[in-house]
Amino acid sequence: MKYFKFILFSFLIPFHSFANKDFSDFEKYKTTNSIFKLEKISNGLNYPWGITFIDENNLVVTEKNGGLKKINITNGKTSKIKHEIQSIEYKKFRNTQGGLLDVLYHKGFLYFSYSRSFSDQGIEGSSTVIARGKLIKDQIVKFKILFVSKPFSKKNIHWGSRLIIKDNHLYASIGERGLGMIAQDPTKHPGSIIRINLDGTIPNDNPVFLDKPNWLPEIFLIGVRNPQGMAISPNDEEIYFSQHGPRGGDNIGIIIKGGNYGWKDIAWGGTEYYGAKIGSSAFKKKYNEPIISWVPSIGVGQINFYKGQTFSEWNDDMLVSSTKEGLLIRLKIEENKIIDEEIIIDQDIGRIRDFEIDIKGDIYLVTDSFDSHLWRLYK
Repeated sequence: MKYFKFILFSFLIPFHSFANKDFSDFEKYKTTNSIFKLEKISNGLNYPWGITFIDENNLVVTEKNGGLKKINITNGKTSKIKHEIQSIEYKKFRNTQGGLLDVLYHKGFLYFSYSRSFSDQGIEGSSTVIARGKLIKDQIVKFKILFVSKPFSKKNIHWGSRLIIKDNHLYASIGERGLGMIAQDPTKHPGSIIRINLDGTIPNDNPVFLDKPNWLPEIFLIGVRNPQGMAISPNDEEIYFSQHGPRGGDNIGIIIKGGNYGWKDIAWGGTEYYGAKIGSSAFKKKYNEPIISWVPSIGVGQINFYKGQTFSEWNDDMLVSSTKEGLLIRLKIEENKIIDEEIIIDQDIGRIRDFEIDIKGDIYLVTDSFDSHLWRLYK
C-alpha cells in the first residue's frame, strides 16, 4: 500500500516542478511570416538518420538499418552505396534506437557513427563506433575504425552520435545509453562529448593532458544525456549542441573544454517519465548551463546555423529540428541568449531527423519513418 501511494504521489507532482528557471514552451512560439515551399526530392528512404553534402549536387544519406545512399538533388536519382559497416540491426517494434547513424563529409572522407555489437573476453554488448572511409564509384573504400566507446552495454537507447569537425578535430556526441549517472564518470565514455584527431589519434590539448588527469583521453566534456545535434556558430565560432532531456529538459548548450552539464544529478527542468523529480534543482552553479531548456520536451534533433540567399532574413540564426513534434524552429541568438523564436514547419512532413543547407540556402530534410522522403525547403 505504501508503494502504491508513492507511485500515485509521483504522478501528481507538477510537470513544471522546478521554479528557479524560465523554461521555453514551444507551444507559445509564433509561426513564421517567411514564405516558403516544400517539395519531395526523392522517396524510398528507410528510417534515415544522417545526411551530408559531398558536392554541390549530391548528398549521402544513412538509414538506421544499415543502408547508405547517394541522392542527386537536381533530379532525385538515388543510388546504393556498398560498404562494410557492421552496424546493429534496427527493429522498430523492439524499442531500439541504434543502427547506422550520422555521416559527415570532410576533405574526401566520409565519417560515420554507428552502433555495433561486441563480444570481448566473455562480455557481450554494443557500443558507439566512429569510422571513416572514402567514397569511390558508389563504394566505401579504405574503411578504418577510429574510436570505440567503452564500456559496452546491452541497452539499445540514447546513442547520441552526432559528428562535427572543427580545426581538424572530430567531435562526437556519445549518449549515456540510459545508464544515468555514468555521465558523471569520466573514466567511461557514455554521456560525454569526445574529441579526436581526424585519423583517430588524441589531441595533445585534450582535458586529460591539462587539468583532468583522471579523464579518458578522448573525453572533452561530460554530463550529457542523449545529444542529437551539433553546429558551429558563425557568430562566435563556438560549437553548440542539442540534447534530449527526460520528461522535459531538452536543451541546447555550448561545448566547453573540460565542461560538465550535470546529468543525471540534474535534468534541466525534466522529470522521470513516471513524474518524480530528478535532483534537488533543475540547474546547479557547479555545472555548465544551457542557453535554452524546453519544458515540455520537443524531442530536439539536429541544429544548424543558417547561411544563404534563399532565406537571407534568417542568416546567422539557429535552425532546430524537433523529431517528436515534427517541427523546424528558428532561434535568434545574441550574446548566448535567445531573443526571438518562431516555428517554420509544424508537423507538415513528419518526424524531422536531420537537415542540411546547400550553397544557395535551400534546406534539405529527412524524416524518421519507413518509406521516408528527402524534402527541399525553398522559395
